[in-house]
Amino acid sequence: MKITHLLGTDYRRMRWKNGGGWTTELYVHPLRGGGEGFEWRVSIAEIESDGAFSLFPQCDRWIALLDGAGMFLDFDGAPAAPLDQRLDFVQFSGDEPTHGSLIDGPVRDFNLIARRDLWQCEVRHRPLVGSMLFAASTADLWFVHLAAGSARVERRDDLPVIAAGESLLIATDGESGSVVIDGGGELVVAKLSAAQGISV
Repeated sequence: MKITHLLGTDYRRMRWKNGGGWTTELYVHPLRGGGEGFEWRVSIAEIESDGAFSLFPQCDRWIALLDGAGMFLDFDGAPAAPLDQRLDFVQFSGDEPTHGSLIDGPVRDFNLIARRDLWQCEVRHRPLVGSMLFAASTADLWFVHLAAGSARVERRDDLPVIAAGESLLIATDGESGSVVIDGGGELVVAKLSAAQGISV
């Protein structure tokens, strides 16, 4: 299996067009065949003021608080959702007009956006205490972000220690086997499987 270690220097940070915050792209999976947009994207947002979220048609979104007091997510036609518990993910549609209202000052949050016709995704917060196994048989790709602590990939001396804020992209490439991450801290784990009939 192919493992890519993503450092802070691999990320791309950009100011929002409306000036209300920043987005740091941790990884962008481009559209196959080229074209604008992406199939899925992982990012961290720094939100400095209340405002509307960008629309992402045909996409599902997952968001969780990293730092700060949190905010409320207001949706058109759906109940509002509090985002005030660290790394407790809320899933919603990127087609839906959404507004964020800060509770008490700026926040940082973790985001996954994925095309629902191309990818099936699960996003979870997991404490890392010792070893954690990622099996090739259960996903096409794993994206693992170390939110706190330190870790290493077992039996991979070519990979350095993973520090807080760094990430791993694990591409199973149709192989059997598994990857074991060992350490202590907090992980955000995204399991991504290509939709039926779609090749990675």
